[in-house]
Amino acid sequence: MASTTATLPATAAYPARPLRMTYDEYVAWGEQDGHRGEWVDGEVIVFMTTSDRHQRILNFLVTVLTNYLIRLRAGEIASQQFELRTREGAAREPDIFVLLNAHLDRLEKVRVRGAADLVIEIISPDSVDRDGRVKRAEYASAGVPEYWIIDPREGREAIEVLMLTGEGEYRPVEPDAGGRLASLVLPGVWADPAWLAFGDPLPDVIDLSLRMVDASRAGEEPA
Repeated sequence: MASTTATLPATAAYPARPLRMTYDEYVAWGEQDGHRGEWVDGEVIVFMTTSDRHQRILNFLVTVLTNYLIRLRAGEIASQQFELRTREGAAREPDIFVLLNAHLDRLEKVRVRGAADLVIEIISPDSVDRDGRVKRAEYASAGVPEYWIIDPREGREAIEVLMLTGEGEYRPVEPDAGGRLASLVLPGVWADPAWLAFGDPLPDVIDLSLRMVDASRAGEEPA
């Protein structure tokens, strides 16, 4: 998720740097002028404008996973501007997260309270440490069973699919012979680093989602 610690110019409403406020103040801030960010232990992390590449990958994955979840009636998906409260004191807005049917009791009107089943973050230049280290530790501690870290930056293209172990730590999923990384939370779903190749068109989203649905039905339906 593209973001930065807030260093906004002082205003009558928000005079301090870095931007610190209560959660209620953060909610009010977010309702003004399209502000977007995350609130962590009283400090706001303001989201910067994302690149076209970031948005393209985001839209692609949201469409594929939405079609998959709808066809299998497997759960719900949220993308940005929907809060994930993995712990008290932290209001995150992941790029994408999925909540399976078995855990829909965690779904509230404007947030999910507790662990999502799958979280996906797309790295931007300013979020490398946050997505790769800080959120990795936070999501593992919260019990998020699967975490994808996608780096679409030119020359650094990579996808890491991480599964939570019984020791509460993430381990990377090994690619198959075709280089694809299988999801264990969503049977039949995979991540393919080839999606990040600059200049190459992304796969057809309908065809890809149907292939994933077929693969799921051939094995085990999501819980």
